[in-house]
Amino acid sequence: MTVPTRVPTTRDHPFDPPAALAAAPPISRLRYPDGSLGWLVTDHAAARFVLSDPRFSTGLDLARSPIRVSEPMAMPGAFLFMDPPEHTRYRKLLTGAFTLRRMRALEPRIADLADTRLSALAAAGSPADLVRLFALPLASLVICELLGVPYEQHDRFERASHAMVDPALPAEARDAAGGELYGLLASVVADKRGSPGDDLLSGLLSLSDEEVIGIGVMLLFAGHETTANMLGLGTFALLRHPGQLAALRADPTLVDGAVEELLRYLSIVQYEVNRGAVEDVEVAGQVIRAGESVLVSVPMANRDPARFDDPATLDLTRSTSGHLAFGHGVHQCLGQQLARIELRIGFSALLARFPALRLAVAQEEVPLRASRGIYGVDALPVAW
Repeated sequence: MTVPTRVPTTRDHPFDPPAALAAAPPISRLRYPDGSLGWLVTDHAAARFVLSDPRFSTGLDLARSPIRVSEPMAMPGAFLFMDPPEHTRYRKLLTGAFTLRRMRALEPRIADLADTRLSALAAAGSPADLVRLFALPLASLVICELLGVPYEQHDRFERASHAMVDPALPAEARDAAGGELYGLLASVVADKRGSPGDDLLSGLLSLSDEEVIGIGVMLLFAGHETTANMLGLGTFALLRHPGQLAALRADPTLVDGAVEELLRYLSIVQYEVNRGAVEDVEVAGQVIRAGESVLVSVPMANRDPARFDDPATLDLTRSTSGHLAFGHGVHQCLGQQLARIELRIGFSALLARFPALRLAVAQEEVPLRASRGIYGVDALPVAW
């Protein structure tokens, strides 16, 4: 069996996973940055199995990154890196804050924020960077308001969030960025101890400061990084598929299905769905030994032809039932309903405000985040 030197990150096309991933069998050996061997899963059924089987852990001692030599220590409260029952205890504290009913109640406010950011984009004049002026600030504003983090701090937490998971930076720089983000949240939590508000972090003050900070860091990172990249990359994909874009413009009611298809087709969480076996487990005919790490390739699982017809084609009218863009099992994304609403409102408002929206540069000039755990574009110059 061929063992890759590293997980492949080079893309021949901005919307397709690396060709080496597409050529991989359902489960194959993967060499990690420290030289050890683990596993790569690209099959939809096998991915669902790994993500739902309790014999696979999300603890950072086992579920290691395939793109970074070292992993940060999991902070107290960071339940994404915990297994039941610890994971269950923390997640239950937050489930009520992310119900579909509560998220729908936020729709008018999200629509107002989107309108404000689109006005800022228009005021900047054509051409302008859609990521800097719309996608990133919209996602950051929403998660800041939900958590109760002052938006005035957005430059700090956006910069620190990017740096703490950047595989191109040395471990010391990533640790420093994580420390900066931790310090920012520590200050916010201290203020809330003195004057609680009507926000998510204030609702967690029965926990220790360290636990609230850990939850805050995790949600602040996840809440802006993923949605911002989906808005930017999703717009890029629509602009490069004029037939699909025209269909959506002609029938705006397609937007819910369009969001699900863009989530499936782009699958931006590319190298961050990691697990580790706590005992020997057979997956797709291979035995994963206790202690071995596993990368679940969500982009490839969502392109599995055994699950989706013609999976490499963007089709906004297809059934996307069962896609794994938000994960699967007990760790399925807690904020998925919020993300869906932000994307639906964001895409709808953008296309309504700018009916002549187009790329302002050649496709090859759009800067991609190919080697990052969360895929996307660093900038998207558009004109109208």
